[in-house]
Amino acid sequence: MKTTRPVLRRLALVSATAASAVLLAACGGNDSAGHTGHNSPSGPAASPRASAPSGAHNAADVAFAKGMIPHHRQAVEMAGLAASRAASSQVKELATTIMKAQEPEITTMSGWLAAWGEQVPAKGSGDHSGMTAMPGMDHSAMPGMMDAKEMDALKKKSGKDFDASFLEMMVAHHRGALRMAGTEKAEGAYGPAKTLAESVIKGQSAEITRMNKLLGKG
Repeated sequence: MKTTRPVLRRLALVSATAASAVLLAACGGNDSAGHTGHNSPSGPAASPRASAPSGAHNAADVAFAKGMIPHHRQAVEMAGLAASRAASSQVKELATTIMKAQEPEITTMSGWLAAWGEQVPAKGSGDHSGMTAMPGMDHSAMPGMMDAKEMDALKKKSGKDFDASFLEMMVAHHRGALRMAGTEKAEGAYGPAKTLAESVIKGQSAEITRMNKLLGKG
């Protein structure tokens, strides 16, 4: 009996130690899973955040990108004419600034649409199709967009005539962009799109002031 009791005590101790090890391992595993959930896309807690970039947008965001892409493209096209047609170095400088600001934004918005599974407006599409779903706007025409006749007339001008027409047209074009950006700020849901809209408002408002001064209106 004396021999049996120590053996039994040792067996009980081994069992208790094993049970403790299993419990600690389980607790460690839960903590690791919780940690992974905060930092890894595969964790349960990360799932909502992982889907947010593609899901946290609405129809206004889509319409903003689809409308602003062709709108920006036309501004870039107009600005591209200044290098060979403008007489004023200030007009040429302004045109370069417009191109440098808007070309990267076209790329950014195209990326959003692709990520959302939406069609990116084809180059040369000036049919206002991107604006048909834009909330709160007159859908009969894209705000500030020039028609084919106006663009053709601008391309035929040079010197001071070009400068005056370019500035007048670009002021109207920018004002249209401000309307579009204002609608995005008010009705959009996608954070980066709302931030871009705010940048458009700030940058193009300053450019309107600058252009009006060049026109002798400010």
